[in-house]
Amino acid sequence: MRILLTSSEAVPFAKVGGLADVVGSLPKALRSQGVDARVIIPGYGHIDHLKYNISHLFKFDFYHRRGMTEVNIYTCIYDDVPFYLLQAWPYFGQEGSVYTDWNWDMERFIFFNQIAMGALWELRQRIGWFPDVLHVNDWHTSLLPFLVGMQRHQDAWSKLATVISIHNIAYQGNHAGWFLFNAGVDNRFQPDLIYQNLTDNLLGIGIAYSDVVSTVSPRYAEEIKYPYAGYELAGLIQTRVSDLKGILNGLDTDIWNPETDPKLVENFNVDNFETKRPVNKRHLQSFARLPIRSDVPIVGVVSRLASQKGFDLALPALRRVLGSRDVQFVVLGTGEPDLEYAFWRLDMDFPDKARAFLQFDGALAQQIYAGCDIFLMPSHFEPCGMGQMMAMRYGALPLVRDTGGLADTVINYDNGDADSGTGFVFEWQQASAVEGTLHWAIDTFHNKPDAWRKMQVRGMSTDFSWSKSASEYIAMYQGALDKIT
Repeated sequence: MRILLTSSEAVPFAKVGGLADVVGSLPKALRSQGVDARVIIPGYGHIDHLKYNISHLFKFDFYHRRGMTEVNIYTCIYDDVPFYLLQAWPYFGQEGSVYTDWNWDMERFIFFNQIAMGALWELRQRIGWFPDVLHVNDWHTSLLPFLVGMQRHQDAWSKLATVISIHNIAYQGNHAGWFLFNAGVDNRFQPDLIYQNLTDNLLGIGIAYSDVVSTVSPRYAEEIKYPYAGYELAGLIQTRVSDLKGILNGLDTDIWNPETDPKLVENFNVDNFETKRPVNKRHLQSFARLPIRSDVPIVGVVSRLASQKGFDLALPALRRVLGSRDVQFVVLGTGEPDLEYAFWRLDMDFPDKARAFLQFDGALAQQIYAGCDIFLMPSHFEPCGMGQMMAMRYGALPLVRDTGGLADTVINYDNGDADSGTGFVFEWQQASAVEGTLHWAIDTFHNKPDAWRKMQVRGMSTDFSWSKSASEYIAMYQGALDKIT
C-alpha cells in the first residue's frame, strides 16, 4: 500500500503545533508495518537544506488561471521516510515562518493544493510512484479531495482514495470563496455543502469530498457531531457518521523517552525513577530560580497560550492555590497577549513560587515534563493533546478536563490506593473545578505517596507509541480504497 500524507507542517522541517508531530511521526510507524508512506509539504524558506541533506529532485511548469509558475520539488529521507518539499515563487521558498497573514495564507495554501496535484502527476511520470491513498490534514490541504474528485473520470486518478484528518475543527479556512474563484477552482456542487452554506469553507469541502473522515481521538469523533464542539460543521459531520473514524495520536517513543532523552540532566526509566527523576526536579527548580525542595509539588504547564486551553479557568484557580498552599508553578509557552500578561503577572506576584517562561524552548519543555509533579492541561476542548501523554511518559501526573483526547488517555485517580488512575480529571468548565482538583492533587502528593508512585508507574508504563494507531490507520486506508473499487 502506498500512502502520501500532505500537510502544512511536519517535524522536523516546520513545526507550529501538534499537527507537525503527527505528520512527522505517523509515516515512520506506517513504514515499520510495511506501508510505503511518504510526505509532501511546502518548502518553506526557513528550512535548512544542508542540515537535512535536502536535494533538488526536478521542476515543472504549473499553468493556472493567472499564468504559469515554476514549481521546484526537493526531497530527502528523514527517519527512513521520503519527504517532498514544494517551492513556488512567491508563495513558498522565501518566507521565514509557516503561517503569516490570513489573506496571504488563504491564497498560498489554496495554491499549494493545486501544485500538490501537479506534483502527484509529475512523480508518477518521472519516478513511477503514485499513492493509493492521499491523506490530507486540516484545512490547509483539505481542498485536495475535491480536486482529486474532479479528476476521477480519468483512469490515472480513478483509483486514488482520499482521507482527511481533522486535528482541530475550530480552524476551518472559511470565507474562502473569493480566493477559490481567483485561483480558478471549480464550483462545489456537493448537496450537503450547498444547503449548509459551506461551499467556501475549506475544511468543510475536505469533509464532504473525502472518502473517509478521521479525527485524532475517539472521544473527539463523538464530540464534533454536536454544535458545542463541531461548530458550524457539526451538521456536515452528521452526514459522514458512517465514514467517521477516531484514532488516537501516538508519540514517537524513540524521541520522547526519558531513558535516552539528551535534554534531561538525569535519565531515568520506570524501574529507577524514584531515585533518578528527583535530579530533574531539582534542576528545574534551580533553573526557574525557585527554592530547591523535594517536599513541595511543582505544577507545570507547557502549552500554546490560547483560550481553547482553558487558562481562563486555570489562572484564577492558580492565583488562589498559590496564595494558600505550599506549591510551586512553572509555565512555558507563548500565545494570546492577555494570557501571556496574566502569567507574567502571576510570576511577579508570587516570585518565590511561580515562574513564567514566555518563549519557545524545546529543551526546557522536556525538562518540565521530567521535573514537575503535576502537569496542568485544563482545556475547554482538546482533539487529542500530546502534552498529557508526554507528561505521563516522563513521570508527571496530568490534571485535565474530561474532554476529547484527554478523556481517552488519562484515567481518573480512584482516591484510594490507586488501583486505577494515571491522573486527576475534572468535568465542569469552572475555575472552582480547577481549584478543587489542584487541592486534591496536592493533598494526594503529600498524604498518599504510595498511591502517587503507583500512578506514576502506571503512566510511565502505558503504551503511547504509534504501533496500535498505525494499525488502525492502515485499516482505515483499506476501507477508503474499498469504497472506490
